[in-house]
Amino acid sequence: MLETLKWRYATKKMNGQTVAQEKIDSILEAARLAPTSSGLQPFKILVITNPELKAKIQPIAFGQSQIVDSSHLLLFAAWDKYTAERIHAVFAHTAAERGIPASSFDDYATRLKNMYLSQPAQANFEHAARQAYIAFGLAIAAAAELQVDATPMEGFDNTALDALLGLPEQGLKSVTLLPLGYRDQENDWLVNQKKVRIPKEELVMKFA
Repeated sequence: MLETLKWRYATKKMNGQTVAQEKIDSILEAARLAPTSSGLQPFKILVITNPELKAKIQPIAFGQSQIVDSSHLLLFAAWDKYTAERIHAVFAHTAAERGIPASSFDDYATRLKNMYLSQPAQANFEHAARQAYIAFGLAIAAAAELQVDATPMEGFDNTALDALLGLPEQGLKSVTLLPLGYRDQENDWLVNQKKVRIPKEELVMKFA
């Protein structure tokens, strides 16, 4: 894992080569298996491969070439708010999968609803977005393990992207983009640059 994380970088130029579907499936599965608060998984992952749609997204993402040169473009979109229906659906699914009565989760679900439904929608979205980021990070790590390049992106107009994809009608708001593909060795200015991070001694604070 450490070696693959040293290998990866925020790829600035991709070569358009297609990533095998089994690798994409593994990256998505890593994101699906990510831990989230109360197991609610309050987000969706949109997989975009349509060239025309990617071309429409590129100007929304400030012209970044990875949008159109990627093999697959992942969009992590969080719930715009928590609702009783959404919370109930998650626990009903869990109960069905485990073969236990749905009522087993009634008390816990009620506590969650009392907590989340009393908060403003924006606070709910911000919490859901943080859960999406956990899956986002695992997708990046999984891509590196498979030697697939990725470019984590927050640089885009969320409102414009949401409108383009009809996310408000689905109760979703965009959080991050993740183009997946392969680095253009000849034209990516960052490809051979030394990877630089804050020294561990400065980053890690120990309380023994």
